Parts: sequence; structure tokens; C-alpha cells
Amino acid sequence: MSQMHPYVNFSGSCQQAFEFYQSVFGGELQLTRFSEMPADESAPPIDGNLVMHVSLLVGDGQILMGSDRPAAMGPLDVGNNVQVMVTPESSEDGKRIFDALAAGGQVTMPYERAFWGDDFGALVDQFGIHWMVNYSDAENA
Repeated sequence: MSQMHPYVNFSGSCQQAFEFYQSVFGGELQLTRFSEMPADESAPPIDGNLVMHVSLLVGDGQILMGSDRPAAMGPLDVGNNVQVMVTPESSEDGKRIFDALAAGGQVTMPYERAFWGDDFGALVDQFGIHWMVNYSDAENA
């Protein structure tokens, strides 16, 4: 079966955001900067400190990916066009993850038992990324 990996873009705060996500989820961070790419004389100048690509490898094949979007590539529209769904192993782990991601952000739906029987919460983190945390317990459904 195919896997899906969320990809999120930033305007210069990609490394900071992914270090934060690593502090929440653990895992291995792999980062490449634009300065590490071969020079292309025809390309517009790009700040070499910006992140060209980052992967956060977490658990069993789960990968969160992202990059900084240089101004030369056009404007970045930060908003609700990207949401990342997290499915924790327990309700307690879901609460831990939710609270950690919510620090400095905005809760849009508190983490609590939802009408469909799962523990669910939604938030926008301090970097403008929209998250959903959903723990499904078959016994409570």
C-alpha cells in the first residue's frame, strides 16, 4: 500500500519548526540547505541558509517533510491548506502530543471525546501549521 507523508513549507523558520517537532515526536532529522546544492548560474539567487529539504523520520516509516520557500519561488500562503493528522497509540499519548503542539499556538478544538467516539483535538501550532490529533479506541466507539 502507498504511504502518504505530509510536506509543509515555511518562510525561513523550517529548521526551527522541525527541531520543535522532533522535540515532540522524537525521531531522526535529516536536513539539506540550499547552500549544499550545485550552483546553477541561471537560477535566481537564494539564501543558502534556507532549508531546501528536511525529513523527520518517526516510528515505523512515518515521515514529516518540509522546506523553506525562497522568495524567488513566489509567495508562500500560510493557512489551512495543510493539516497533519496524528494518530497516537493511546489517549494519554494523544493528550501529551496535543498539549506539546499547542504550546505557543491556538487550540481550535480541545482534545476531548468527540461525538464519533474518538478522542480528538485540533490546533494551529506556533508556526501556523494545522494539526489534528485523533485517538480511536474501538471499545469507546
